[in-house]
Amino acid sequence: MRTYKFKINGNEYNVEINSVEGNIADVTVNGASYTVEMDTPVAPAPVAAPANPATTAQAAAPAPAPAAAPSGAGKVITSPLPGVIIEVSVKEGQAVKAGQKVAVIEAMKMENEIQASCDGTITAVLVNKGDSVLEGAEIVKIA
Repeated sequence: MRTYKFKINGNEYNVEINSVEGNIADVTVNGASYTVEMDTPVAPAPVAAPANPATTAQAAAPAPAPAAAPSGAGKVITSPLPGVIIEVSVKEGQAVKAGQKVAVIEAMKMENEIQASCDGTITAVLVNKGDSVLEGAEIVKIA
């Protein structure tokens, strides 16, 4: 189960994606259960640290891309969806903890936090504020 926090028009929503089978997602929004039908089926995603996909309180987006992918120099934190980087919250050499915000991406008029998947030190910041990124684009590297 994945848990996300969203802020939509100033309102906070706690969203848990309980399961996704084909194009049907079972989600819980602020304690209320919903069955959400998506346009296209979602391929099973590998288990990874939580990322913040774009979604609304009433409809869930397809399962997010993995938040981190292994790399020769540690972990690479990637964008879970296409959008524009509106904040880079870390600097090279900075120590981070798992779950700490490293960047914020705006997608579909929503701000989504991108979080560190592990404890470590930022070895590279690969984006700048204002950059347009695609799903899976590398945001930062953590060693």
